[in-house]
Amino acid sequence: MAKKSYKSMDDFAAASGVSRPTLSKYFDDPSQIKEVTRKRIEAALKKSNFEPNLFARHLNRKRTRNIGILVPTMSDPFYVQVVSLIELELRDKGFWPFQISSHTRPELEAEAVRTLLSLKVAGAIVAPLGAGSRRSALERLKDAIPVVCFDNPASGDLPYVGNDNAQSMAAIVQYLCRSGEPPIFLEIPHLTENAGERQASYRATMAREGHAPMVIDCDAPPSWEFERLGYEQMQRILARGGLPGKTLLCANDRFAFGAMAAAFASGLKIGRGDGCDVRIAGHDDHPLSRYTCPSLTTMAQNAPEIAAKSVELLLAHIESEDEGTTPSTNRVILEATLVMRDSA
Repeated sequence: MAKKSYKSMDDFAAASGVSRPTLSKYFDDPSQIKEVTRKRIEAALKKSNFEPNLFARHLNRKRTRNIGILVPTMSDPFYVQVVSLIELELRDKGFWPFQISSHTRPELEAEAVRTLLSLKVAGAIVAPLGAGSRRSALERLKDAIPVVCFDNPASGDLPYVGNDNAQSMAAIVQYLCRSGEPPIFLEIPHLTENAGERQASYRATMAREGHAPMVIDCDAPPSWEFERLGYEQMQRILARGGLPGKTLLCANDRFAFGAMAAAFASGLKIGRGDGCDVRIAGHDDHPLSRYTCPSLTTMAQNAPEIAAKSVELLLAHIESEDEGTTPSTNRVILEATLVMRDSA
C-alpha cells in the first residue's frame, strides 16, 4: 500500500487530527505533548512519507537553531578534526551546524559572513583568517549575532577559545633541551597570532634555559601551504651549507611534514636514536602526525575541549542575549600535552 504524501505541515496536521502548533511542538521535542497525541502523530507518520522541512521551520522563528561554522580551509587536518567535533557537539544539543570555508581568501571570508547572516543563524563559531581578515566583515557578524572565535582570536572583544601557546611552546622547548641539543626554531608566516606567540615563547624559554635562541625566518611569501613552505625552507637551509644544528622545532606540524620530507630526500636520517642526523619536532598534533615516518614529536592541542568549550561558550552567549544578561566567561585558554614520538 502506497504511503500518503502531504505538501505542507498544515496538510499533515489536518490529516493527523492535531493543530499545526502541536505538530510543530512534536518535531521540536516529542516529550512536550501528551502521550495520546504523540501516538496519533506517530501513527500518521508511519502511514505517510511526510518529512518536515526543519530548515524552513527554523527560518520562521525569531531565533533559529542553525549555527554557522566558518574556518579558513578544510584542507588542514586540524580544522577538519575540530569542526567535526563541533558539529557533533551542536547536534547533541539540538542545533543544526552549517560549515563554510573561506579558502584562505579575505573576500570569501566576507562572502561567508553574508551567507551565514542570510541563513539567519543563531550564532557562529569562527576561526578567522587573522591578518588577512576584513575587520568590517567580522564586526558585521558580531553586531548581528553571538560569535565565538577559536584557534585565532579576532581583533576586538570577541569571545575566544584556544591553545595556550606560551605553555605549549615552553613545554616542548624544555623537553628538547633536556633530551639533546637545544632547538633551532623554524618560523612560519605570521598569518595568525599563533605564529608570533609561539616564537615569543620559544625565545623566552630558551633564555630561561640558558641558551641563545636561534630563529630561521620563512623566506617565502605568506601562504597557508605550510607543507610546501616547510619543504622549500629545508631545501634552502641545506643548500646554504647544511643544518645549523641537530634539533629543529617547527612552528606547526604541517611545516614539520615538509621539513621532514626535504630532509629525507637529501639523505638525512631523522630521529632521536643513535646514528640520526637531525631531530625534528612540531606543534598541534595533527591527525596525521603519528603516521609520519618517523612519527612526529609534537605538542597536542586539546581538540575535543576546544570544540566543547567553543559550543558551550557560544550557547551561553546566545542564552545571555535572550535573557539580557552578561556571560560569566568570555575567554578559555587550554593547555597542550607533550607527545613524544620517534622524530625528536
